[in-house]
Amino acid sequence: MRENYLFTSESVTEGHPDKVCDIISDSILDAMLDQDMNARVACETMITTGRVIVSGEITTNAKIDYHSVIITALNDIGYSKDDLGIVQSNANQDNKIMIDTFIKKQSPHIAQGVDEFDNHEQGAGDQGLMFGFACNETPELMPLPIILSHCLTKKLSEVRKNKKLNWLKPDGKSQVTVEYDSYNNPVKVKKVVIATQHIDLLDKYKNESEEHKFIENEIISEVILPVLKQYNLKFDETFIVNGTGRFVEGGPVADVGLTGRKIIVDTYGGYSRHGGGAFSGKDPSKVDRSAAYMARYIAKNIVAANLSDKCEVQLAYCIGVANPMSVNVNTFNTSDISDSKLIKLINKVFDLRPASIINTLNLKKPIYKRFAAYGHFGRVDNCSWEKIDMVEQLKNNLGEICQ
Repeated sequence: MRENYLFTSESVTEGHPDKVCDIISDSILDAMLDQDMNARVACETMITTGRVIVSGEITTNAKIDYHSVIITALNDIGYSKDDLGIVQSNANQDNKIMIDTFIKKQSPHIAQGVDEFDNHEQGAGDQGLMFGFACNETPELMPLPIILSHCLTKKLSEVRKNKKLNWLKPDGKSQVTVEYDSYNNPVKVKKVVIATQHIDLLDKYKNESEEHKFIENEIISEVILPVLKQYNLKFDETFIVNGTGRFVEGGPVADVGLTGRKIIVDTYGGYSRHGGGAFSGKDPSKVDRSAAYMARYIAKNIVAANLSDKCEVQLAYCIGVANPMSVNVNTFNTSDISDSKLIKLINKVFDLRPASIINTLNLKKPIYKRFAAYGHFGRVDNCSWEKIDMVEQLKNNLGEICQ
């Protein structure tokens, strides 16, 4: 019999440089979709000290003020000019962050495969493979380690923004290690790691050691313990806060950020496989995003219907082709129904063509910025791909499939 084992997932705050770029890219996408629901957007962002660079392939009738969208996103996160590394070089000038945009239209060779015309229905915007996953470990039907990690980073941002811990800065990370028993059930939280940016507190404390002790105690009492107690879990008090000892310089001053560099944080924390495609900055014609959302929708409804305890769905597409190249299911021996029959059930109940996915999940609305941080899955805030409204259809069609 397999022995108990440990599994770890991480999350990052909205102020982490890579997440900042995801938020900016999705803010630009939302601004485009707000004016043009058929906009084709593939928007990449880089942020470094005092500078934001936006590049991509965008075809749209929308006219947006990139500078305004970017500044609003940074302000919403909570970054000050000092945090961004903006240096005032002229005493009479209020310097602003430098913003460069390099935008071109979508390739016509891609467009001809994605656009609908005459007898051609909308095909996939690219080739690729996407995974969706669900399990019954949590009420959200998500793996416990990533849900806890997200709760911790959300709590960090909450106590920063409501001034409860007014010395916190936007950059931060969490990491949670969960112990599982031999039957793959979570039994205990073994370790929690928090790294959080903070202001210089040495004017209040004699040395870095005293400063660190204060920060550690506050993060444990105001962030870690409230989250763990909320989930009513057993836990070892093995907490590491700012393992290097100090975290004053952070954000884009300390680390260059890029869109799409936190794909495991965005999905299942490494608990399930990943096809490699990022989400942020991509309109729903890109199956990297829309089909991954659909795969989660399918997997979640299968678990919610009690057809399995765990379910991983893979979809694969070819550029310009509407129907998927393949559909695969893995229930990890947690179902009384064979995976092959579940595949037949999926193909019967769900329309997996890109245009149908977009319509089913209502993906042409400007909804994406709010999902850019703290994970795209396991959300409870009016999220179409998290609905469990296909349970009865799955059950009603099961008999015919199993005959």
